[in-house]
Amino acid sequence: MARKSVPKEKKSAKARRVPRSAPAGAAAFAGRTRSPTTAARKPGTGPRPWSKAEVVEAFGRFRDADPAPKGELLSVNPYTLLVAVVLSAQATDAGVNKATRALFAVADTPEKMLRLGEQRLADFIKSIGLFRTKAKNVIALSAKLVAEHGGKVPRERSALEALPGVGRKTANVVLNAAFGEPTIAVDTHVFRVSNRTGLAPGDTPLAVETKLQVIVPDEFKPHAHHWLILHGRYTCKAIKPDCPRCLINDLCRWPHKTAP
Repeated sequence: MARKSVPKEKKSAKARRVPRSAPAGAAAFAGRTRSPTTAARKPGTGPRPWSKAEVVEAFGRFRDADPAPKGELLSVNPYTLLVAVVLSAQATDAGVNKATRALFAVADTPEKMLRLGEQRLADFIKSIGLFRTKAKNVIALSAKLVAEHGGKVPRERSALEALPGVGRKTANVVLNAAFGEPTIAVDTHVFRVSNRTGLAPGDTPLAVETKLQVIVPDEFKPHAHHWLILHGRYTCKAIKPDCPRCLINDLCRWPHKTAP
């Protein structure tokens, strides 16, 4: 007697759920359509990692083009640099500079900033986003510098990050620009360049920073974050990057390069 064929059962919604053994975060992407630039790569299918020689070549080109890059935030001493970086969160350097030119003319030390006071400080920086919160933080960090550090900006990471409004990125900028430490601050530009080019891909700024610290040779570290910031700001832009004039176009792993 012929056996009846049994139709295959359609998978239910439950059957399509991500198993418990799936990697962390996989459930968040279950059933979601992702773009080629954000989709998780399968092992062995991603862009080829940069070789040591390629990293040296890239930073050598950056150095040849701009041997002594400088940050674009205006400052006159470590304290004003610290304040400028705190104010630059979610703001442009140009916008911060517009406000701090007048501010630093009257308050370029913690003591002077405390005498200025929170309300008058807010008046100086009201053109900057989140100016009230930033004014509160600047006054608080100024008070802490006077009370605990003799009015001086500390050059220890832990002490910097203990100041109100100061996170890892701000501490890295100050340690590098004010004290010459070989730190690499990862802002939105460095994060984008590192991921887009495949130089140091990572899901978080800390992951990118950690990779950059490993792959960037010591001779380039003093200026590495400035080169990457400027490259991201003026060439490897978020919208329509200028690939034709990119110094590292031939080394970049991004598959969607713009045409001339």
